[in-house]
Amino acid sequence: MRVIISAAGTGGHINPGIAIANKIREKEPNSKIIFIGTNRGLENDLVPRAGYELKTIEAYGLKKEISFTNLKHIVQTIRSRKDVKKIIDEFKPDVVIGTGGYICGPVISAAISKNIPTVLHESNAYPGKAVKMFAKEVDLVLAGFEEAKTRLVDSKKVVVTGTPTKIKKLDISDARKKEILREIGVKNDLPIVLVFGGSQGAQAINEAVQDLVIKKANKEYQIIWAAGQKQYDIIKEKFEKENMYINNLTNVKVLPYIYNMEEMLNIADLAVCRSGAMTITEIAITGKPAIFIPLPSHSANRQEDNARVLEKIGAAKIILNKDLTGKKLSEEIDDIILKKSELEEMGRLASTIAPNNVEEKIYSEIKQIIGEK
Repeated sequence: MRVIISAAGTGGHINPGIAIANKIREKEPNSKIIFIGTNRGLENDLVPRAGYELKTIEAYGLKKEISFTNLKHIVQTIRSRKDVKKIIDEFKPDVVIGTGGYICGPVISAAISKNIPTVLHESNAYPGKAVKMFAKEVDLVLAGFEEAKTRLVDSKKVVVTGTPTKIKKLDISDARKKEILREIGVKNDLPIVLVFGGSQGAQAINEAVQDLVIKKANKEYQIIWAAGQKQYDIIKEKFEKENMYINNLTNVKVLPYIYNMEEMLNIADLAVCRSGAMTITEIAITGKPAIFIPLPSHSANRQEDNARVLEKIGAAKIILNKDLTGKKLSEEIDDIILKKSELEEMGRLASTIAPNNVEEKIYSEIKQIIGEK
């Protein structure tokens, strides 16, 4: 199989594309797969690191305001369609796959114009602009949530598969759990609240957690906190102003980044995090109760829509970014963390929406679309 995958900007778009590519390569080792992105986003690190070639074009997301820069970007994005056509002519793909975002504009439209089978994957509960724009024209839309399917009723074909992710449910023994916690430097006899906000951290979450820790509100539980590479030093300095030291906090371990996130999610008792589509999927797969602080957006509240999916079934609580304070977060954690039966029930409910055999379903659907053309 010869495949082009368009994925750019954030891990939420790129990682599903890589997971799809990995499944195709697993099923068909002789497949040829390339990615199309820009020279600015995380794709420049993640795609080569995963072992795939990245071709770049000059494409940009469209902004509402009228400015010279925005007009220039619109012209460059339109022109990039010609570059995509050239890549398609040279590579001769059997299918072109887009995982959302502005890069899909020139890539998917060029593939449609050349009658190449086209597939879009939408991770969010509320479809993004690119997916809504092309949903009627592409051969297949793969949806991460059932809620997305109900918003794409005019599409040729929508199949709910879930969102592919590297995180899996693990059966971690008590001995291994003790070893993990010992390596991190925390206790084994207190509930664990895992805090994270994406690879770069989340400033609002970090500030609320720091306030909670400064006020010593976490006596009944311990916090394992991925603050983000860029924000770690800022947090460290703020603690020092309070005569507190980041490596000697009571019931708290602050890390720039958590590399063994799969293990950490599996041993945590409660997650405090944003609610991107990938995170929602990982929370459901590991069956963890969560307090979500959705990333606000001026154009569409996609993270809030995602979080509502779990809140609706009783698996999560939501604190809107505008309402987030250390006091509010502390109250919500206290209301959940020491109620073992409630924690277990929230985790069980979260697991009820966990997708099964996601990559297998996606591969099967793609094969069908190629065969139908």
